[in-house]
Amino acid sequence: MGHGGEPRRVRAYDGELGAAVTRAQEGDEAAFAVAYRLVQPGLLGYLRGLVGDDAEDVASEAWLEIARDLGRFKGDGAGFRGWSATIARHRALDHLRRQKVRPRSTALEQDVLELPGPHSTHDQVLESISTEHALRLVRGLPRDQAEAVLLRVVVGLDAPAAARVLGKRPGAVRTAAYRGLKRLAKQLGVEGVTEDGPRTLGESK
Repeated sequence: MGHGGEPRRVRAYDGELGAAVTRAQEGDEAAFAVAYRLVQPGLLGYLRGLVGDDAEDVASEAWLEIARDLGRFKGDGAGFRGWSATIARHRALDHLRRQKVRPRSTALEQDVLELPGPHSTHDQVLESISTEHALRLVRGLPRDQAEAVLLRVVVGLDAPAAARVLGKRPGAVRTAAYRGLKRLAKQLGVEGVTEDGPRTLGESK
């Protein structure tokens, strides 16, 4: 029954987020708490896809830096989402360098993925990515695909904003996100995922 648009309705919050950030920059601590509440779930999901169980620790480091550098931030709510994701990403990459770990891919645990039935749409794949187990699957994707999927879907950035975080062209990020989602859909057993939603089986792309 659902229609297209943002899977997590993330951008509905960007007006509220922008206002909170502006007040936080003027020293309003309650407003900083609001910004944290709006951004943290997506940030944590992104970090979980990069560093797994260490996501909470890395997020804490990122928020210390975000709080410290808040005065230097210029932009709106969507901009803050991208800026905070950039800081979190640097912290995550530092963490991975220190650990010298490769993101581990995990065997598919089909039974614990609470996924929609066979008539899934693109949006439902996106929704299902917010589950813990799906995040683990995302970690098995090539890094560029994993990050593109996480930034677009979990953090809720559009392609140009995600491209700025990753230092790439928007087209490259769109392609990586599309490939990553297609690969996940296959692993999750979801048929007919294309860029514009479901198609009937057997129809060529």
